[in-house]
Amino acid sequence: MRSEMIDRSTKILLGLPRTVKRCLAMAIDASLCVLTVWLAYYLRLDAWVSLKGAPFVAALASISLMLPILYVSGLYRTVVRYVGADLVWTLARATTIYAASFSTIFTAYGFENVPRTLGFIQPLLMFVAILLSRVTISFLLGGQFRNWLRQSQARTLIYGAGSAGRQLAAAIHDSDGMRVAGFLDDHPDLHGRSIGKLPILDPAEIEETISRLGIQNVFLAIPSATRTRRNEILGRLRLLGVNVRTLPNLLDIASGSVTVNDLRELSIDDLLGRDPVPPDSERMQAIISGKTVLVTGAGGSIGSELCRQILAFNPACLLLFELSEYNLYSINRELRGIAPEAAIVPLLGSVADDARVREVLRTWHPHVVFHAAAYKHVPLVERNVLEGIRNNIIGTLVTAEAARDAGVAKFVLVSTDKAVRPTNSMGATKRLAEMVLQGLQSTAAGTCFCMVRFGNVLGSSGSVVPLFREQIRTGGPVTVTDPAMTRYFMTIPEAAQLVVQAGAMARGGEVFVLDMGEPVRIIDLARNMIELSGMSVRDADNQSGDIELKIVGLRPGEKLFEELLIGDSPRPTDHPRIMMASEKHAEWHFLRNALATLIRLIEVRDTIEARRVLRNLVPEFTPKDDLVDWVHLEQTSENIIKDAVPPKAAGL
Repeated sequence: MRSEMIDRSTKILLGLPRTVKRCLAMAIDASLCVLTVWLAYYLRLDAWVSLKGAPFVAALASISLMLPILYVSGLYRTVVRYVGADLVWTLARATTIYAASFSTIFTAYGFENVPRTLGFIQPLLMFVAILLSRVTISFLLGGQFRNWLRQSQARTLIYGAGSAGRQLAAAIHDSDGMRVAGFLDDHPDLHGRSIGKLPILDPAEIEETISRLGIQNVFLAIPSATRTRRNEILGRLRLLGVNVRTLPNLLDIASGSVTVNDLRELSIDDLLGRDPVPPDSERMQAIISGKTVLVTGAGGSIGSELCRQILAFNPACLLLFELSEYNLYSINRELRGIAPEAAIVPLLGSVADDARVREVLRTWHPHVVFHAAAYKHVPLVERNVLEGIRNNIIGTLVTAEAARDAGVAKFVLVSTDKAVRPTNSMGATKRLAEMVLQGLQSTAAGTCFCMVRFGNVLGSSGSVVPLFREQIRTGGPVTVTDPAMTRYFMTIPEAAQLVVQAGAMARGGEVFVLDMGEPVRIIDLARNMIELSGMSVRDADNQSGDIELKIVGLRPGEKLFEELLIGDSPRPTDHPRIMMASEKHAEWHFLRNALATLIRLIEVRDTIEARRVLRNLVPEFTPKDDLVDWVHLEQTSENIIKDAVPPKAAGL
């Protein structure tokens, strides 16, 4: 706060017109003339005198002589916040001329009630006073004062002494709120050396270094390090009570855009536990370049990233289909900023609106459709079952049949690991959406349907990462449903690239899944995020911790473990990290009749029967809870709704 006020005051002063700043300097010097005359009287008479009569005349004479001499000498044309030898020399010449004039009047000629020695004492005091005033102004406005204040601010280590680390150190030096105490670097030849006045330290001694220097922050400036190496570093930092942050990617650094504001909080993306799956650019280009592409749910987390990835491969036309007006506006504005000349068409509409979907497909005849529109939040769909069925199942049916009839070459469904042996309505709707495409494949000679199934996407809407971060920011508690809960994780770019690559590899009816490594325990993620924020976990083992870790129990429809395959015989593809499976599904004529029944049940708002049909169509669907749809509970019994968990408490 103190430093911010100083910064604001400094900017106001430096932003004044030059004439105003010159007048302020002259006013300061005039005040110094009066002050030094008064002080000279004290030194001569050993008593403070009133500035009346002869002392007033002496002060007025000092101002009348000194200011014109300083003006003519050019002192008021110099930048006062920079003091150097030139300024000292200019001031010495000016005060010498002034001393000759002032002493002639009051020493050689004499003036009643003015001591003759005043002609020698006051010019000397004047020189010292003006020089000190300029040094003080330089100290306050030139940055030295803020650097001095920074000595008491947060001490920081930068991990990485390469170009990124050096740029970061320079950015911090010109900022407020922290001070760099040194670098850490894995290269042994650099240990003991320094960059500027900052030492390069050995990471093997990091615990002792943090304790000895009182380090509060560690900034990772190692953009080229592998995910494995970053995990090793984060594992050591996690328990040291420091706040850990990281730089953006290497391209941002190379562009020269590194500032302290670029430092971001660590996300679980940084703790993924494996290197990202590399994309196959040639395959992605083959399915997109020069073609018309439609993305449904274009404003969502996956849909918007799909659009960014697609735009990079120069489609002939990119159609953005989205129900939310705001989301559509946002992604359209962003994409036009990236590629102003690209053919981008924002289209409002629901995937369950048959007329609107067919109108769009007939108008543009896209080559490929990426179907990302879906409700995916498990508790919300569990509480709004019919809308989940309508959007996730009927929306897929409408869009897929319209694509088949319009002669679309490829149709790619974005699915989820929750579709495997689902215990909730959302997972069941996504599994039935997969079955719709599998059934349609047997009837669509010209269209290739496929599905892409992956785990939790880091940073997507409803993801655990922003939830945990917000809970930590507000002081906790951080809520975890169950200590044993695990999830597979992947990044948003990985998910989008997988969707596009699967579309290129598909021959019809396949389910593509990503080899996502080992599942991660959610409670471990929570602990890591707390500890890498420089705080400690408060739980049964540590009652004095900073942030409480609270177990709240499973929500309706949630399960402890997720799977990616229904069967046990995945087949490899020519991509080392993508697997493929062909899973059983119902005959299309039977499935189409059942879907017609679901449509009628939605129209008459029969939640119970619709859920029963859903269970029959998805044999693996084994609900863990009774029907908890809000409308059903309200209509069934007032007593039941009183006992039901309200939306806020349910985390909705």
